[in-house]
Amino acid sequence: MNNADDITNEEFDTKSLYQIGYGLYVLTTRDGDKDNGCIVNTVMQVTSTPPLIAVVVSKQNYTCGLIQKTGKLNINSLSEATPFEVFKHFGYQSGKDTDKFAGCSPERSANGLIILPKHTVGYLSLEVERELDFGTHIQFMCTPVEGKLLSDEETVSYTYYQNNIKPEPQPEKKSGFICRICGYVYEGSTLPDDYICPICKHGVADFEPI
Repeated sequence: MNNADDITNEEFDTKSLYQIGYGLYVLTTRDGDKDNGCIVNTVMQVTSTPPLIAVVVSKQNYTCGLIQKTGKLNINSLSEATPFEVFKHFGYQSGKDTDKFAGCSPERSANGLIILPKHTVGYLSLEVERELDFGTHIQFMCTPVEGKLLSDEETVSYTYYQNNIKPEPQPEKKSGFICRICGYVYEGSTLPDDYICPICKHGVADFEPI
């Protein structure tokens, strides 16, 4: 059996990673009077007795710093009926630059954080027990302190979102590369090896020529 360090580029097709299943969730948190939320796709129960939940967040997300500061978060499990506008609102802009909850009076769980009952199957309120630093991302190991099911709808998977919710990108006829994840277009004849999509934070492996 080969070690991971022995695998060559020819042996490892990055597209094989697409077979790993993910959900899509709105993660909400709060610092003082500042609420924020973002889209995350890596949430999993890692133990049952006691229950322990792992949540992975990109360091580039403003929300990540808020969780590190407060140690509290809610996970809202989105349904398959969730419109694209919700994913766009929480996933394509930073809470550092805009108030994602401006002009609304959202519902809150017992921990004071926002929940989104209109588009969610259920939610979990979590408290961070410890965190692991993986370079580009932080994994928060959390204990659930509250949780409720809100509907019997199906939770949305990343595959369902790609195939049924996300609109097909309509790029202009120009030289460049398009992100397969969010549709962002990089203009230019050459894509830098270390380029990161400014919208969804994916690397060059998820871009293809126009």
